[in-house]
Amino acid sequence: MENIIGREKEIKRLDRAMEENEAQLIIVYGRRRVGKTFLINEYFNGKFDFKFTGAFDQSTKEQLKNFKLELKRYAGKEIADIKDWTEAFFALRDCLEESDKKEKQVVFFDEMPWMDRQKSGFLPAFEWFWNSWGSARKNLVFIVCGSAASWMTEKIDKNKGGLFNRHTCRLYLEPFDLHDTEKYLESRNIYWSRYDITLCYMIMGGIPYYLRLLDRESTLNENIDKLFFNKRSELWNEFSLLYHTLFSNSEPYIRIVEELSKKRSGLKREEIVNNTGLPSNGVLSKMLLNLENSGFICINEAFGGKKTERRYRLCDYYTLFYFRFIKNNYGKDEQYWSNMTDNPAKNAWTGLTFEHVCFDHINQIKHTLEIAGVKADVSSWQIKGTEDESGAQIDMVIDRRDKVINLCEIKFSGSEFEIDKDYDLQLKNKVAAFMKDTKTKCTIQLTLITTYGLVRNMYSNYVSKEVCLENLFE
Repeated sequence: MENIIGREKEIKRLDRAMEENEAQLIIVYGRRRVGKTFLINEYFNGKFDFKFTGAFDQSTKEQLKNFKLELKRYAGKEIADIKDWTEAFFALRDCLEESDKKEKQVVFFDEMPWMDRQKSGFLPAFEWFWNSWGSARKNLVFIVCGSAASWMTEKIDKNKGGLFNRHTCRLYLEPFDLHDTEKYLESRNIYWSRYDITLCYMIMGGIPYYLRLLDRESTLNENIDKLFFNKRSELWNEFSLLYHTLFSNSEPYIRIVEELSKKRSGLKREEIVNNTGLPSNGVLSKMLLNLENSGFICINEAFGGKKTERRYRLCDYYTLFYFRFIKNNYGKDEQYWSNMTDNPAKNAWTGLTFEHVCFDHINQIKHTLEIAGVKADVSSWQIKGTEDESGAQIDMVIDRRDKVINLCEIKFSGSEFEIDKDYDLQLKNKVAAFMKDTKTKCTIQLTLITTYGLVRNMYSNYVSKEVCLENLFE
């Protein structure tokens, strides 16, 4: 397991499952390309009593043909023809019983959602297999994995039928954080500044598959041009593959994320309806939930927990980058990203996306503020302007149970950030507007989150706390 970067929590959970003296049904899911298959392969060192991978958009007949060939390879003998999934699981059961040496038997079904074709009978057959035989085998460890997190959640994790409450272990793989991203790059002999690593993170997120494509001999800008803007580059059709392989009807999903990509603070449900033209019904609710379960969007809570102010925010870095830069520029300029230095559009994008990075590293921020053990709600706040008063917004609000509120301003800068007279006035007006609007009695701590810290001058003392980029790598 020396090749695994991070994933300490997941490894410990797998260790516990392997120590149990009862059958284990382990669910592994998460965003496509996040490293689910790699984790399981590395943890078990590729040693399985049976492993089968579903094939995308293949008929049940083809899936069963593949299943038979794999079973023949593991069993070391001829396998009779398999007509349906019930017979497939019967054949698997026979092979496992024949090879049982009373040691742990590990079965791995990868990309399980792709096996469950319409009218295939796959899920009922699997339910029967597990309930009638598998769950009673004390030495059986059955791992099911899939990128279609919506299917994994609905059909396995929250199954209301034969698999209700049957799983014994659930692993949801998150993308790497900045710390593990740096470790992963170092493992590939890529040694960049933390500023460049953060820029890379803003484009790719902590997705190991994307990071693996980086060339150690090229600069960050050269890598981005090669991977995203060169004609027929390695990731030229990634967006299409990503959404079409996860969602059977991907078009409305793409409409939703495209609209969300246009709005910095996200959209309310009614705004999504108005902007996309999709009806406000249960289908939309399910699509939003599927996007959330798949790691593409998240819910941005409003200060005070006002449900009417909740916003859906696009939180997948690659998707945000795609709509902002790739969609309309692919193949037009093969040095597009290298030529974007100091471009206003790029500067606006870095500011917005760094806010996303900070929300994704709230634990590191709390640790730096020395409030890691303090329960806190994290949200944002904004107020619309009127004829008499201008609007205002706070990037991040940390509402602590110790009656202190950190109002966080987030700035991505290439050098130390300097507060001038005008910005000092902006900050004071924001704090005043927040206190007036929320009527809070809590102590306010103005907090600056930036790349290289704050220049000390006559205006800097208004900032109570600082968090730097270095702190996000802890």
